[in-house]
Amino acid sequence: MATAITTALSTFAQAITNVGFAVLNAALAVFHAILALFQEIATGVFSIAQAVVKLFTDLVQDTLGFVFANFFLIVVLGGVYYWYTTTRGANQKGKRRA
Repeated sequence: MATAITTALSTFAQAITNVGFAVLNAALAVFHAILALFQEIATGVFSIAQAVVKLFTDLVQDTLGFVFANFFLIVVLGGVYYWYTTTRGANQKGKRRA
C-alpha cells in the first residue's frame, strides 16, 4: 500500500512538473514570436529605407535627375507638412497653448 501511495505521489509530481515545463515552453514560444515579429518589422523598415536611398541616388545621377529629385523632395515635404498640420489641427481644435 505504501508503494502505491509513493508511486501515485511520484506520478502526480511528474505531471505537475510536466505541466510547469509546458507552460514555460509556451511562454518562451510567445516571447520568441514577439521577437521574430519585431525583427521582421525592423527588416522591413530597413528595406524601405534602403529603397528610398536607392531611389534618391538613382534620381540624382544627372542634372535633370537632380532637378527632378529636388522637385520630388519639395512635393514629399509639402505633403508631410500638409498631413501633419491637418491631423494636428484636427486633434487640437478648441485647445489653446500657453
